[in-house]
Amino acid sequence: MTSIDAPASLPSTASRSFPADTTSGPLGTASGPTGTASGSAGTASAPVGTAPSAVAPAELHGPVLAWFDRHARDLPWRRPEAGAWGVMVSEFMLQQTPVVRVLPVYEQWLARWPRPADLAAEPPGEAVRAWGRLGYPRRALRLHAAAVAIRDRHRGDVPNDHGQLLALPGIGEYTAAAVASFAYGQRHAVLDTNVRRVFARAASGVQYPPNATTAAERRLARALLPDDEGTAARWAAASMELGALVCTAKNEDCGRCPIADRCAWLNSGKPAHDGPPRRGQTYAGTDRQVRGRLLAVLRDAPGPVPQSALDAVWDEPIQRGRALDGLVSDGLVEPLDGGRYRLPLT
Repeated sequence: MTSIDAPASLPSTASRSFPADTTSGPLGTASGPTGTASGSAGTASAPVGTAPSAVAPAELHGPVLAWFDRHARDLPWRRPEAGAWGVMVSEFMLQQTPVVRVLPVYEQWLARWPRPADLAAEPPGEAVRAWGRLGYPRRALRLHAAAVAIRDRHRGDVPNDHGQLLALPGIGEYTAAAVASFAYGQRHAVLDTNVRRVFARAASGVQYPPNATTAAERRLARALLPDDEGTAARWAAASMELGALVCTAKNEDCGRCPIADRCAWLNSGKPAHDGPPRRGQTYAGTDRQVRGRLLAVLRDAPGPVPQSALDAVWDEPIQRGRALDGLVSDGLVEPLDGGRYRLPLT
C-alpha cells in the first residue's frame, strides 16, 4: 500500500499471499473490456472470470462494504498516519508473508526509515539486514531501489499517478494498482490471491481461481468495481479482507459471509475444484532454506564473514555453493577478496 495522505475513511489493505514478486504479481488494472463474459451458472468447469449468476455488482457492494466497516482489522498501514510510504512498504512485505510476521518488521522499518529518502540514504545491504526472516529478500532490494527512484525522481514523495508508480523499480501492475487505490483512493481493480478467490466463488461458481491471473478475471474485476472512486477503493480493500478472514483457501466460513446468499459456488453446492492441482510450497531442504541460513549469518555479522562461517550452516557443499552463487547473482551478497562475503553496499 502507499499513501502520503490516505483518506481516514479508507482502510488500506489486507493480508495476502502472492504467487510472485512485485515485478511479476497479478495485474492490478484491467486493459480489457469492462463487461463480464457469459458462462454457465454453478458449474465447476465454468471459466473463472465469467459471471454465471444474475446478481448485479451493486448487490454485492453494500453487504461487503458494511461487513468491512464492522470487521476490518486495525492494521498500522491502514491508518491515515501511515502515509503513502507506509502503504507501499506494507505491500512489499505482505507478499507471500502473513500479517503476523510482517507487523513487527513493518513497525521497525518505518521507525528507522519513515520516508523513502531515509531508506535511500542507506546501503541496500541494510534493507536486506532489516528485512530479517520475512523471506524472499529480493523484495528488500526492490523496495530500496524504489525508494531511491522516489527520492531522485519525485522529490521524496510516493507518486499518486498509476503510470508513475508502475515506472518505479520493483513495482508491477498489482502493486501500482494497490498503492493508487489504498493510498490515494483511486479506482483500480486490485487482484491479489484473496480477491481472486472471492470473485471465483461468488461470481464464477468455482472453488479456486486459476494458478495464474487470466484476462477473464481482470474483466470481471473491472466489471465489479463501483463507479465512484472512493467506493471502489473501499471495495478493493473490503473484498481483499473478506478473502483473508472469511472466504479463505481452506475452511471457509460461509456462515459469516455477507454475500453467502448470492454466492454462485455455495448456491451450486460447493462443487470441488476440478482444475489443475493447487500449487503447494515446500521449504525444508530446499535451496530457499539454504539461502535463508546463509543470509542469516551475514545479517548477524557486523562486517564481512569468511567462507568458513557460511560453510558451517549447511553440510551439503554442492547445494550450499549453488545457494551462495544464487545470492551473489541476485545482488543480495557481495563477494570480497580472501574468500569473504558481505551484504551489498551498492
